Amino acid sequence: MRTSAPPRRTCLFGPITVDYDARVLSPRPWTLAQSVWAAELARDRDHGDGLLELCAGAGHIGLAAAVLADRDLVQVELDPVAAAYAAANARRAGWGRRVEIRTAALQTALRAGESFPIVLADPPYLTTSATARWPEDPLPAIDGGPDGLRVIRACLQVAAEHLAHGGCLLLQVAGAGQATRVERVLQSNPRWGLRAGELRTIDADRAVLGIGRP
Repeated sequence: MRTSAPPRRTCLFGPITVDYDARVLSPRPWTLAQSVWAAELARDRDHGDGLLELCAGAGHIGLAAAVLADRDLVQVELDPVAAAYAAANARRAGWGRRVEIRTAALQTALRAGESFPIVLADPPYLTTSATARWPEDPLPAIDGGPDGLRVIRACLQVAAEHLAHGGCLLLQVAGAGQATRVERVLQSNPRWGLRAGELRTIDADRAVLGIGRP
């Protein structure tokens, strides 16, 4: 017996309108700060440079950045429901022809030699034990494993292979404490060639960490 999909929800997110439902992580207003930061960085680069978003969900963070900066966008999202919403949201924003959705795992979504000057990553970063605080959120979208870093590590590995020299990865983290743990991961993997930089803190539990490749 087929079950009906949950009711569709709609919200405004910066310059775009976002559709999603209960199977997809709802847009957090604070994450617009990540979109704005990415757009600021993009404006300082060649107009032909596109953006890459990892763990895109409904696509709103990367899409808002692309619209604000007038850039093309590649989005990676494993969940087909979220990926379908990302594609629909891009079309609704008039960006359908400028957004490529790849419904695949992080480790297999990108081709050898692909390079991006700006990467946005919005991974699940809660520890498994902390996910009970957010019962309405889809578990795969928030569960970052026992230490909260399981998917973050995968994003860092992708950035190590596909972030252009002089580029920047903008990574969502669970506040300054987790940012420090991410810095330790980078220090223990010098072959990645990534360095932690500016941290833009929203509050004790939410921040965006800039990670560069010199």
